Amino acid sequence: MSERRMRDPVNQPNIDFIEQRGEVSLGLLKSREWIEDPRRFLFSLARYKFVAKMLSGRQSVLEIGCGDAFNAPIVMQEVGHLTVSDFDEEFIHDAKARVPPEYPYEAVVHNFLDGPLISDDMFDAAYTLDVLEHIDQDNEDRFLQNIMCALTAEAVMIVGMPSLESQVHASEGSKKGHINCKSAPELNHVMSRYFHSVFLFSMNDEMVHTGFHKMAHYIIAVCAHRK
Repeated sequence: MSERRMRDPVNQPNIDFIEQRGEVSLGLLKSREWIEDPRRFLFSLARYKFVAKMLSGRQSVLEIGCGDAFNAPIVMQEVGHLTVSDFDEEFIHDAKARVPPEYPYEAVVHNFLDGPLISDDMFDAAYTLDVLEHIDQDNEDRFLQNIMCALTAEAVMIVGMPSLESQVHASEGSKKGHINCKSAPELNHVMSRYFHSVFLFSMNDEMVHTGFHKMAHYIIAVCAHRK
């Protein structure tokens, strides 16, 4: 029992938690994001909450392009098992170093441009946020085909990316990496090559909606019934 006491007893569990479990650290990506652009930190959390709710009940889920995997626990609240992947070894090293015991995700280094992920299990869901816009258009089919190799026949896939229309407001740093942004119809066309059903959502800040896609800063495709 801690000797430290909060003025309001309802807040005492905060001290008890820290002394028993220890503080939680931000990751390699999120530490910088929290300082340089705290609002983007919020928007990222909202995207992962949407993914979590859409994939609720799925038993084996794959993330492509996880970064430092700080947001993984949001998804793990709703799914059975989560494997996060990134092509950058530094991100995966960081993600493995901070795996919360309460949310034991698996983290692997893999570049889906190089080939399919070799795994003992197939995944009944996958998602990739803020990744496809970094893949050259000439390589996007190879990238997506290699992801599909890891998915079951009943799998659901979610793809999120900044909209093409938003790029007039993007920073110069973002524009250098965003080589393949799409409009909502274009994203629908690409994902329809792999799934019979593609549901498009718009997103502005932390709000996901079905409003006019040309005014959306971010677009999300929820895909089902694979071909």
